[in-house]
This record gives sequence, structure tokens and C-alpha cells, in this order.
Amino acid sequence: MVQSLLLVDDEDGIRRVVAITLEDMGYEVFTAANGEEALRVFRETHPPIVITDIRMPVLDGIGLLRAVKQESPETEVIMITGHGDMDMAIESLKLSAADFINKPVSPEVLEIAIRRATERIEMRAKMREYTENLEHLVQEQAARLVDFERQQAAGQVMEGLAQALQGLAQDFSGDIQFFNDIPSFVSLHDRQGRVLSVNRHYRERLGDKTGAGSCDIYRDWAKKPEECPVLRTLATGLPQHSREVVLCINGNEHQVMVHTVPVRGAGKDVELVLEIAGDVGEVQRLQEQLRTTQQLYRQLFEETPCAIALVNPDLTIAAANRRFRKDFGEHDGALCHRACHGRGDPCPECPALLTFKDGLQHRLETQFLTQDGARINALVWTAPIRDAHDQVVQVLELATDITEIRRLQEHLTSLGMLIASLSHGIKGLLTALDGAMYKVNSGLAKNDQARLTQGWEATTQLVDRIKGMVMDILFWARKRDMNLQDVEAAKLLEDVAHSAQAKAEKLGVHFLRELSGDLGHLSADPSVLTPALVNLLENAADACVMDSSKTDHQVVLRAFRQGDELVVEVQDNGLGMDRETVDKLFSVFFSTKGSKGTGLGLFIAKKAVDQHGGDIQACSEPGKGSLFRVLLPLADAGS
Repeated sequence: MVQSLLLVDDEDGIRRVVAITLEDMGYEVFTAANGEEALRVFRETHPPIVITDIRMPVLDGIGLLRAVKQESPETEVIMITGHGDMDMAIESLKLSAADFINKPVSPEVLEIAIRRATERIEMRAKMREYTENLEHLVQEQAARLVDFERQQAAGQVMEGLAQALQGLAQDFSGDIQFFNDIPSFVSLHDRQGRVLSVNRHYRERLGDKTGAGSCDIYRDWAKKPEECPVLRTLATGLPQHSREVVLCINGNEHQVMVHTVPVRGAGKDVELVLEIAGDVGEVQRLQEQLRTTQQLYRQLFEETPCAIALVNPDLTIAAANRRFRKDFGEHDGALCHRACHGRGDPCPECPALLTFKDGLQHRLETQFLTQDGARINALVWTAPIRDAHDQVVQVLELATDITEIRRLQEHLTSLGMLIASLSHGIKGLLTALDGAMYKVNSGLAKNDQARLTQGWEATTQLVDRIKGMVMDILFWARKRDMNLQDVEAAKLLEDVAHSAQAKAEKLGVHFLRELSGDLGHLSADPSVLTPALVNLLENAADACVMDSSKTDHQVVLRAFRQGDELVVEVQDNGLGMDRETVDKLFSVFFSTKGSKGTGLGLFIAKKAVDQHGGDIQACSEPGKGSLFRVLLPLADAGS
């Protein structure tokens, strides 16, 4: 077991942090700031493992590696590299470095590298021990191995070893030293079917059966002694493999997997039988643990609230989780770009292809097409799945639906635009209000009734505009459920006309009503629909006032039934609009009134009509006025 390490790094901070990590793992840590200092410490302490940075002053990591390997070839050296040191890292592996890890040094990766180096050290120690034992056996049995031919295969080598074991069998004192550390029941049997020797695990669990019958440990041996694995090997000369039940010294029974191997003498006859039995309970425990782990990972895979797909190198889908199947349907074996985008060719900058190419994680924001035809915004992450040879064999794609996030971002963007527009509009209104108030105060001071009246009228108009702006903002910003009720269409339109007529007449615009007799009923929320229709009429009156080319202006409110719909028309002979302006009318913050409008009125009107399942249209021509047509579904259409 490795107890001490030598850590070499010229950066004091890194050296201290990594040393603390190693000490927490239970190692005694020696440190050095460069290669020369490290060589001095190494010669004094002789640590079995050296962990060194590649780039250092005085003597770098490659030079230190050469020096350590020259003095102590069995010392394991782990190299710490930066991202730009890959060539030097490869060079260090050619010089027999045990491993290399990248900066910043992860405790988990560091622990794995040390464990690998420790396993190599322990393996060499065991091989050295086994070699020394074999040499001792060969020396003692040299006379009996002289007639053997040179072995050409692994089986012949085992036969030679078995012959040596045969000669030593009579000298065994009931303990097979070579197998004491194996956690299985190991025993050696003679050709008469008796136990010659057992290992420590066998003796502790099953008892010392030296000299007993080869079948005594089995529960059913008395019933069918010919089925005993050792006796079958003696009878057939062939290895045996079977599942048996053994009796422990504490009275318990254990299922075991039994393997027997014949050991042949010089005449090729079976002289000994080597029997190894492994506890099935331990195997079953490991299998159950594996099943539990697999089930856990399967649940994590299925229940993750993101769409996950496992993609093959040809971009076919190998597996997909529940969320993926819900959004895109069952697509195992289908191409991922066809399943998620409905396209025949791979997506531009496909993150899965990039991961297959460079083995790194990649991210892409894209749009997916779900199986019901909806488009969603998604953030896609890819991660490589590697095999035992560190080759990327599959790519894991994880997609998170960020549609709502994008919607919120757009809402925040609109809100920012609204604030900017309102700031500008309110500033202008307040400036105008200051002027109107100045006229009022001046008229009062000078007792000028005409000036007072003029100032007060201007103040009233500005207050009305500010009030309208505030109400538009509140309506646009407020999110509430519709309070639908059965409404008589004619009565609702009479209320609309009454609300708009006062402003039209005040502006000198003639107001006309053309309402048919039976307009039916609507399923509507009057508090939402009425302000929208009033807004259309007031806009029409404003368009007339802005037209200086005519002296006689009028606004017409017209309504009639057309099939299953109520048609409401608002027509004026005012200024009119060109085609480009008509196309933008219902966009948020677009206004035909310049600084006098907020750009919310028609946007809100369309939103209100949409909420009632209707449609709104507009047509206009410069100098000839405009026509707005609202189509609303009637509640009594089928009656």
C-alpha cells in the first residue's frame, strides 16, 4: 500500500491545495518547487509515486521523469499538464509515465490516477512474489522437469506447474499458500478422492477437511456421490463446472459455482484435481446491486423534465426518454433531424456531429417542430458516450424548452419599448399642460376671460389625453380572465355609440348610426369589447379633424348580420392612409398620430376582438377616409 507521495509544482498555491487534497486521502506528502529540489527530496525519502507538473524552471517535468526512471524504474510518475502541453504529455508517456492529468487538478481525477499507479505497483510486487515462489519450486523439482519439453501454450505451462504441485502435495500441511488471499473456496484433491490441502477461506468457512472425502462439503453428496465435481473430473479427465450447495461449519448453507481442473502427471494421467468454488450469494448481491443501479439511472433518464435522446454516429435515435416521446412521438431508429425538425438533411452546426468529431460538449439554441405541429424554442446540450477504448460511440442530446423564457424576454423587450415611448409622450403632454396652465393663471391674473377659457379648454383636452394614455397602459398591462356573458348586440352598440358621439360632436364631426333591426346576441365581456369599439370611433373622429382638405366630415357606425357573424363597420371620410401604414396599424407602439398617440389603441382593440374569437380588418386610401370592419361570432347563430 502506497503511504507517501512526492508532489512537484513551481506554483506555491497549487502545491498547497493539491497537498491538502492528498493528505485528506491519507497520504504522507513531500513537496518540491522544481525538478532539482524534487530529485534531492526523492533520494532522501524514496516515495513510490511522484506527481509533477510538466512546465517548471531549473529542471522541468520531462527531465525529472527521465532522472527518476533512470534511478528507480519502478517508481510511478504522474504528469500534470496544461491545455497546451499535449505534445509533452505524449512524450512523457513514451518515457513510461504512469498517467497524465489536466489542470485544474480535479480531486476525483487525481484519486483515479493515483489508484492506477498504486495498482501497477502492487501488481509488480505480486508478480515478483509469484516469480520468486515459482523459481523456488522449479529449483526443488528440477529433476522432475528435465524430461518435459519446452511448453508452447498456456495449458502446457499449467501442466508443468501442476506436476510441481504434485511433487509437493505430500509436503503440504493443509494450507495452499498461493491461494490464501483469494475470497473463494480453493482445495487440492488426490486421485483417491481425498482433500490434500485447502486455502484459508475454505478452512475458515467450511472447516479443515484435509484427509476427508472430496464430496463431504456438499449437501447432497451422499445421495449421488458420482455427481461430485471432483469425482467427475477424476472419472472423465475433464474440467467440470456446476452449481452446488455447500455446508458451512456454522450450519448455514451456501450456493456456490464450482470449477474443477485436472492436474496431470508425466504419464498424462490425472494425479490431482484443483477445485475452486465461488459464493453465488456474492454474485447475486452484485447482480442485484447492478439491477438497482440500472433501474435508478433508467428512472433518472425517463423522469428528467427535458427531452433526452441517445444518437448514433449516423444520427439515428438509439433511445429517447418519456418527455422526448411526448413532444416528438416514437422515433427509435429515425434520424434526429427528421424527428425534431421535420427536415431531410442534418441541421447546420449540428451539435451532435460536432461532439462526434471532437469528443467535446456542445450547445446550440434552436427551434423544434413537435408532433402536433407546434414550434418550440429549445436549448440543446450534447455530451459524448465513450467505450472502453475511449472512442465516442454515441452522443447524448438534452433539450430544454425555453419557449416561455423567450416569450418573457419578448414581453420585457416590449415593456422597455413601452416605457421609452411613454416617457417621450408624457414629457410632451406635461410640457403642453404647463403651457395651458400658464394661460389659465395668466387669464386669472389679468381677468382676461377669453384667455382663461382658452387655457382651460387646452388643459381639459390634455387631461383627457393623459387619462386615455393611462387607461390604455392599464388595459395592455393587465392580465385577467374574460367575464363572458350573453349580451344583446344592439344594446352594446348603442352604448358604444353614446360613448363616442360626444367626442365626435365636440370635434365638429357628424356622427351617423346605421344599425339593422335584429343584430342577435353575443357571448362577450362588455368591459373589454366596448372600449375597443369606442376606440375605433374616436380614432375615426380624430382622422377627420386631421383632414384639412374638407369642411364636412362624418363618422358612420354600421352593423348588420352576415351568416353566423355580426359585422360592425366604422367608416370615416377623413385623412385616410396608404397601404404601408394600414399593414402596421395593429402593431404595438405604432401610431398615426405622431407624438399625440401611444400606439396602443388599435393594438388593444385587435387583442380584444381576438379574445372574443373575432377578426378585425382595415382598408383605406389617402384623402378618401378609412373603413374598419369587425367580425364577431354570434351566440345565437344556430337558432
